[in-house]
Amino acid sequence: MAAGRKTGGRTKGTPNKATADVEAAAQAFTTDALEALVHIMKAGESEAARVAAANAILDRGHGKARQSMDIDADVKATVTKIERTIVRPPHPNR
Repeated sequence: MAAGRKTGGRTKGTPNKATADVEAAAQAFTTDALEALVHIMKAGESEAARVAAANAILDRGHGKARQSMDIDADVKATVTKIERTIVRPPHPNR
C-alpha cells in the first residue's frame, strides 16, 4: 500500500464476480426454496421444524426482528483527554 492509499484491486463498490455468479445461481431457486419452507411449515414432522420454517419465511419476508437487551450498569467515567484531528482531503486534480 502506498502511503495509506489503496493502489490495486477492485474499486470500492464493485461486486466480486464469483460471489455475484453464486448469488445469481442461488436466486434461481428462490421460488422452490420458499415452496419447500412453506411445505415444511405446514406438514413438517416435528414442531421444531415447522417453527424453524415459519421463522425463516417471516425473516425473509419482513426482515429479522430486532433484539433488545436490558443493561443494568452503573458507569462512572471521567473524560481525561479530548483530541481533534483535522484531515485534509486529497485535491481532486491530483
